[in-house]
Amino acid sequence: MNTYTYRMGTTIASPEMSTPPSPHSDLSSDSASDGGVGLLDPSLSQTRRRMLDLVNRLHNTGVQVDIDLPQIAVIGSQSAGKSSLIESISGITLPRATGTCTRCPTECRLARSDNPWSCVVELHSITDKNGEALGQSLNEAFGDPIFDKSEVEDRIRRAQRAILNPSKSARIFLNDDFDDETTEISFSRNYISLQISGPGVADLSFVDLPGLIASSRGGNDREIEMVKSLVTSYIEKSSCVILLTVACETDFENQGAHHLTKKYDPDGKRTIGVLTKPDRIQRGDEMNWLPLIRNEQEPLENNWYCVKQPSPHDIKEGITWEEARERENDFFSVTSPWSNLDSIYQKYLRTTNLVTRLSTILSDLISKRLPQIQIELENTVQKTRKSLAQLPKPPSSDPVGEVAGRLYTFVDALSRILEGVPGADGLLQTIRPAQEAFKRAIRSTAPDFRPFEQHDGSICDAGFSDPDFLVNEDGDFSATDEEGQAIFIDQVLDRAFAARTRELPGHYPFEVQKSFIAEITCKWEAPAKVLCRFVHNTLAQHVKDLIHLHFASFGQGSLEQRVTILVQEYMKRRAEAADSLISKFISLEQGSPITLNEHYLADYKATFLAHYRGARQKTQNPDLSYAIESSNSTEYLGMEEILAGLANLGLNGVAPEDLSKLLPPDRMDPALNIMADVRAYFQVAYKRVVDNVPLALDHELVRGVGRGLLPTLYGGLNINGPDALRICRELAQESPNVAGKREELLKRLDRLEIASRELVTVGF
Repeated sequence: MNTYTYRMGTTIASPEMSTPPSPHSDLSSDSASDGGVGLLDPSLSQTRRRMLDLVNRLHNTGVQVDIDLPQIAVIGSQSAGKSSLIESISGITLPRATGTCTRCPTECRLARSDNPWSCVVELHSITDKNGEALGQSLNEAFGDPIFDKSEVEDRIRRAQRAILNPSKSARIFLNDDFDDETTEISFSRNYISLQISGPGVADLSFVDLPGLIASSRGGNDREIEMVKSLVTSYIEKSSCVILLTVACETDFENQGAHHLTKKYDPDGKRTIGVLTKPDRIQRGDEMNWLPLIRNEQEPLENNWYCVKQPSPHDIKEGITWEEARERENDFFSVTSPWSNLDSIYQKYLRTTNLVTRLSTILSDLISKRLPQIQIELENTVQKTRKSLAQLPKPPSSDPVGEVAGRLYTFVDALSRILEGVPGADGLLQTIRPAQEAFKRAIRSTAPDFRPFEQHDGSICDAGFSDPDFLVNEDGDFSATDEEGQAIFIDQVLDRAFAARTRELPGHYPFEVQKSFIAEITCKWEAPAKVLCRFVHNTLAQHVKDLIHLHFASFGQGSLEQRVTILVQEYMKRRAEAADSLISKFISLEQGSPITLNEHYLADYKATFLAHYRGARQKTQNPDLSYAIESSNSTEYLGMEEILAGLANLGLNGVAPEDLSKLLPPDRMDPALNIMADVRAYFQVAYKRVVDNVPLALDHELVRGVGRGLLPTLYGGLNINGPDALRICRELAQESPNVAGKREELLKRLDRLEIASRELVTVGF
């Protein structure tokens, strides 16, 4: 089976033109009587002729792969009479053979001209030798123009052989005789183009495609699918009018082209049915085909037609096309049941009526599609340009400058991130919660001193808390909020007694305070290391994302990979420097306690000592404590009497709170002083640590990554050395996928713009 496709966008020939010559008659004649039926209607307006010619030129640009251009596709089964129909319309002779003869598309572009008849043959490649699609068709002239119609069939055969042997030069098949029928491939999407012009030639284009193979007897399964896919690529488009050719000598339901048509045009809106070989219907079966002509069976919007072409015997006898048309007319006029059809159905018989209908449908479709084509072209151009803009920039002619510039831009962007940028997802904003957690972890190591004996803890513990001033310094955080072990005053005194050596009674060595402080500071290294790891990991992720942003689209990714490795190594060294500095800070805190902030230390000690003593007095002398606290209350008048009595004894200026000094000495006073010393020093040292550790991380790691990074990258990539040009060329080498995509988009844009200029040129 052969399938033929007519390119919509042609000037239409009228049925009144002289009938075509026989393929075996004098095909070199230029007389009108030698022309085919054609699709040329003299009544068509000049504007419509320009539109038909425009669509032809749009096909020439190759833009049909991007835009749905109007066309007519003739499909049917093998031996369905399509070849005879095409020869009748065009006046050219097609290769004939048993089975599948056409193995690649053959595009015929016909144009009426007052010049002598001629035919130019070209080979068009849309795929490479491996069958991969090319971005743009490659065209090659196949021999000199032909001026003798009898030479067309042989030239088509030779051109097809050249296409089916893609590894060989086409010239081999142009002039040399070849007996070897084997080919490198069985079918190809590359096609032959015939540009035919002359008097009586129809303004028409069509493509002769490999025919649909009905069964495995006509070809293997792979070939069947290849041909089906090729035919489908035409008829699946919404602007394709399908001319379904059905041979009356074969059962209708067994013809696969009908089922393929139903799949892509189920409602029959763009299908025209053609019945061929009505003279071969078995006697008595003629009435079975009439429901199609009446559009009662398998109705189509543009109806079914019936034509009769010359038989093989007639062609062998040298019948002319004029005689063939006369015999066709006689057949439908005198042969039953065709001659008995109502006059309303007579217009669906004969080739000339079919051609007239095709002319009208084709012209109307082009008229409707042209405005849409212009819009689709513009939209596709914009979409293609957008796709090109989304691709990485093409390799620079100055690869060294390109690589150096990208490195500088990356380091500059990183420096801004390290300095801090607004937004919740900024680096510094991401680190801050971890810094707060570190501060809380250090603050939670504050000793939980209790100014009363351990055996009284269950009684007095509930009413004890940190002094109020800590709320102003540390917020609502309190050491007592954290789970920890309370240190009671008798435990402190026991440790003090155990530490005594040669001290006088009532004196205790400073080693007691140092031991408590050492127990605290030894807990600071772990949270400091946790913070260091968190900052390192967070910074590494931000840097990784930034590297991907700046280098992922460059070359084939090798620059991104190498920059990542160099930056990771540099960050590792900076993290080690930060870790070393943090360890030094922690080590300093674990040595002998020291501070030059004597004023702060003294204030803290006095405050904590008063806090501890006050809490202890509440447990030891609750009545006196209550009296002192209520001294300003009118409900408690005894305090005035006490102060007045002391004044009579000459002790003037005694305040209520001074009365606690009249109590006998507390044997726990040494322990209270130790507790106040340790707690006061903690406040000074803890504030120092929670500042110094983040400061060390910021200096050595965060900001440290930005210092010296650019020279490190230059040196690591060796782009300042003698091999800089070679190295940068390798780094800038574009990915084959990206390069191929860019080439494909550029070729698409080129043909789209050419097609757009064609529209502008003719004023559509």
